[in-house]
Amino acid sequence: MSLSVETQSVTIPGMPDVGACYQCGKCSAGCPMAQHMDLQPNQLVRLVQLGHTERAARSEAVWQCVSCQTCTARCPQSVDCAGVMDALREYSLAEGHAASSQQRMVLFHKAFLSSVRRNGRVDELELIGTFKTRAFFADFNVPLLLKDATLGPQLVARGKLKLRGARVHDRDVVRRIFERCGANNL
Repeated sequence: MSLSVETQSVTIPGMPDVGACYQCGKCSAGCPMAQHMDLQPNQLVRLVQLGHTERAARSEAVWQCVSCQTCTARCPQSVDCAGVMDALREYSLAEGHAASSQQRMVLFHKAFLSSVRRNGRVDELELIGTFKTRAFFADFNVPLLLKDATLGPQLVARGKLKLRGARVHDRDVVRRIFERCGANNL
């Protein structure tokens, strides 16, 4: 792995301890998304070990991770590789380091969390509307805006898409969770 960009050591709050990782590669071998990543999970952990957290946060891999926890479950040293990915995503969002090719993914994450914050769970129509609107105004891509429009009526007819999403009864609990996580900038 060659590092072609300048790196600097950055401390990220909530970053799991990666000192026990000895680069066996089991996390990368089990990752269902590894073949699509610019850096493998073990390479990201190694960057964090070396203090190159900013370089790791700029990678596309942190946004391609599907948070399935396979990497963490396979680790013989109990390193929380999935937690590293989460911390890198949070840092990437906070510092504006998300890879430009992943901007739609960032918009989707924000729309998803916004829906959960408002309702306590995902309201699918709200999620679709928020994401498509934000994505459209980000790059004025009309085909993206209309891409799935014909699927809506079919999904409603099959009962797979609710026109009105349900809300949890005690949204104050959800609000407190978001406050504890420090996710107030959505």
